[in-house]
Amino acid sequence: MISKELSQKLDFLSEIEKLKVVYRQNGVHGNGRNENSAEHSWHIAIMALLLHDHSVHVELDMLKVVKMLLLHDIVEIDAGDTFLYNDSGRKDAHEIEKKAAERIFGMLPENIKNEFIDLWHEFEEKSTEESKYANSIDNFQPLLNHLLTRQDNLFDVSKTKVVSKKAFINDNMPELWEAAEDIIDRSVEKGIYLDC
Repeated sequence: MISKELSQKLDFLSEIEKLKVVYRQNGVHGNGRNENSAEHSWHIAIMALLLHDHSVHVELDMLKVVKMLLLHDIVEIDAGDTFLYNDSGRKDAHEIEKKAAERIFGMLPENIKNEFIDLWHEFEEKSTEESKYANSIDNFQPLLNHLLTRQDNLFDVSKTKVVSKKAFINDNMPELWEAAEDIIDRSVEKGIYLDC
C-alpha cells in the first residue's frame, strides 16, 4: 500500500510538470521558441555550481543554493512568469507568488512543505549569503540568454533600466558583474537593448 507521504510527493511531482509549459521572455538556441521556467531552473542550477568560486561569499551551502534555484520559480505554475521590466505587472506579483507557494508546497508532507516555503522566502528576501548568490545567478542568466538567442529588441528595454535592475550582482560577484556589463554592451550593439 502506498503511504500518504509518498502519495503527497507523487502529487507534487505531477504538479510541477506544469512548469515545463510556463514560458519566459528568454529564447532557446536555434529553435525560435521561448525558454520555459523548468529549463531556466536547470540552467541556473548548473551556473551556480560552476560559478560559486567567483562569489564574495566564500562559505556557501551549495546544496541550499541549488535547492533555492530549483524551487523559487515553481510558483510560476499559478502566478506565471512576470517579466522583470514590467513594473506595473510586478506590483502584485509577490502576493500572488506567495499564495502559489503556499498552495503548491502545501501539497507536500508538512516537514518538506515548511522547508521549501522557508527556502522560497529566503530567496525572495535576499537575506542570506546563499540567497544573495542565488539571486545574482538568477539575474545573470537572462543577460547571457538574450545575447545568445535574441536578434532584436523585443522588449523595448533600455540599457539604463537593465543596469539598474541587475547592478546588485556587483555586490556579490564583482567579476561576474564585469562580464555582465560586457554582455549588456554587446547586447546594445546587437540591438537587443536600447542605447539609453
